[in-house]
Amino acid sequence: MKAVRIHKTGGPEVLVYEDAPDPKPAAGEALVRVEAAGVNFIDVYYRSGLYKAAALPYTPGMEAAGTVAALGEGVAGLKVGERVAYAMNPGSYAEYAAVPAWKLVKLPEAVDAKQGAAAMLQGMTAHYLSHSTFPLKPGHKALVHAGAGGVGLLLTQLARRLGATVYTTVGTEAKAEASRAAGAHEAILYTKADFGEEVKRLTGGKGVDVVYDSVGVSTFAKSLDCLRPRGMMVLYGQSSGPVPPVETGLLAAKGSLFLTRPSLAAYAADKEELAWRAGDLFKWMAAGELTLKIDRTFPLAEASQAHAALEGRKTSGKVLLIP
Repeated sequence: MKAVRIHKTGGPEVLVYEDAPDPKPAAGEALVRVEAAGVNFIDVYYRSGLYKAAALPYTPGMEAAGTVAALGEGVAGLKVGERVAYAMNPGSYAEYAAVPAWKLVKLPEAVDAKQGAAAMLQGMTAHYLSHSTFPLKPGHKALVHAGAGGVGLLLTQLARRLGATVYTTVGTEAKAEASRAAGAHEAILYTKADFGEEVKRLTGGKGVDVVYDSVGVSTFAKSLDCLRPRGMMVLYGQSSGPVPPVETGLLAAKGSLFLTRPSLAAYAADKEELAWRAGDLFKWMAAGELTLKIDRTFPLAEASQAHAALEGRKTSGKVLLIP
């Protein structure tokens, strides 16, 4: 099969489109013919070496959608030819991927492969952030960084569904428009205004209940100052770089703050939780209550261009690779 692999870590140029061995489904696995694969910052982290791959060569990609091509021993509840999607399983930058069967969710008729691939990792991330890490309720105020990114747009919509007031940060006026269209009450253009000062102004000096931060080092310190006493800092990504070690006394000094660094793997740890989160997303998508923005698609052979666009903040919404 054709796949994109890395033989050494580095920039987008280390992504190589080449022949790779066809995967074989082991016991408890299904072979998925990939029709669309999602591009996410976690793929960048593995490619750059920030996260360590188990072995090289390594095939990036943590989510995809397609059809079941074969079943390993002992797999029940799935049939060859069924349409499925998955997340948090490496190797989706390829024509085929072997995936533990419990991680596969069936796609409803109203959701195509591109939408399925676009919804899994970022959609379930938005779901656990808003429903579990800091369960939003009417009256809560939230600050969402990277408000026009894939997670940001979905998280804004889910926060509004739950009755929260949402402020976002964005880099351009076009991204501000996209964020407002997703439901943001205010989209703060961080290139023209100090987001910390704007949050204090918008909240009458009280601060927000929660900050959802996928940016990392460039936003973290100021984000702490945006929180009300006993507010929660949710650091779920690091697109600008990792945050240095935090002196815990700082959390006390700024109002007995909470700090968490969650991951999707811990919030979709079994089949039941996975089915709940993905099921909600697909139900809302089918009903027209949740809108996915697919920014652009690239052929699988152009994975390096997709990474360059993502890292260069040239995207708003989801980026997909098509084998």
